[in-house]
Amino acid sequence: MDDLKFGTRNKRGDWSPNGRIEIAPFWAWPPKFLKVLHWLPEYLFPWNAFHMATALAYWYLVVPDVETMKTLSWGWPLYLYAVNAAAIFVMYGSIELFYYVKRVQGNRFKYNAKFPSEQPSDVFWFKSQNIDNFMRSFFISIPLWTVVEVFMLWCFANGSATWVNWDEHPYYLALLVFIAPVIHEVHFFLIHRLIHTPLLYKWIHSVHHNSVNPSPWSSLSMHPVEGFLYHAVALWHLVIPSNPIVALFQLHIAGFGAVNGHIGFEKLELTEETAVDGHAYAHYLHHKYFEVNYGGDGLIPLDKWFGTWHDGTKEGEAQMQARFQEKKARLNAKASGTTT
Repeated sequence: MDDLKFGTRNKRGDWSPNGRIEIAPFWAWPPKFLKVLHWLPEYLFPWNAFHMATALAYWYLVVPDVETMKTLSWGWPLYLYAVNAAAIFVMYGSIELFYYVKRVQGNRFKYNAKFPSEQPSDVFWFKSQNIDNFMRSFFISIPLWTVVEVFMLWCFANGSATWVNWDEHPYYLALLVFIAPVIHEVHFFLIHRLIHTPLLYKWIHSVHHNSVNPSPWSSLSMHPVEGFLYHAVALWHLVIPSNPIVALFQLHIAGFGAVNGHIGFEKLELTEETAVDGHAYAHYLHHKYFEVNYGGDGLIPLDKWFGTWHDGTKEGEAQMQARFQEKKARLNAKASGTTT
């Protein structure tokens, strides 16, 4: 595919898409029903449908029976960790293998023209972003994902969470499934803003931001505190009446869905004529500029409401730079003991 039909490339070879990142159309006023109808399939497919498919597969093929989950032991939690690790290895590893190792589409649609393997750095274990990100994912974040998963299932099994049955309340649970990505985006924005405060950023979130040029293995490369807070989004389903399948869906939006913002490509080419949209640009801009796009890609436009939205345009760039200059001026004034 010719990526220059969809975007532009600068002198460094970095690619950016045409147009702007749009927030969800149901926020428009007056309402634009046709745009909402056009947006709905994109909201459901392919990613949210994939996460629900994995949640159902886990429930029917992986998760042990309720009687087993009533007792905490080593066996079934270790089994869940093995499945989580294997699933991430296959999913993330396939993207890494084809698009970062074999480079089947070169740097077409790649935001940063360089590949992490070309940029060794002392900030990473063994000076390798790939090794560092891989090890942090499999030895820190995926175990913490499993801790949240085991605790959540144990609570449902023991009656500590309100278990709503599908046959009794199908419409309520369908609505909960539909808004699960909303819960994820709000939760992510809140914890993300928290760990961007100076002290927490230095000791916690900087680990993730070392990967300025993210790749799939960067998705779950986190400090343990961030790894737990990120996956703890599933624990909302212990507070609100829910169902373990919906809670697994919520967890999979976080675990499997983390790759979306770290693919590094706008599109992953499947054939010469077809490609899967990565929906990665909003979060890529966060990795590039640090202080924009703390939430998702505009499902709930918290960044727009709080003034940290970057829509990928020159206007968005100018607004960001103006905000940075204002912040710099405030810091300079504070340092000199004056006010503006």
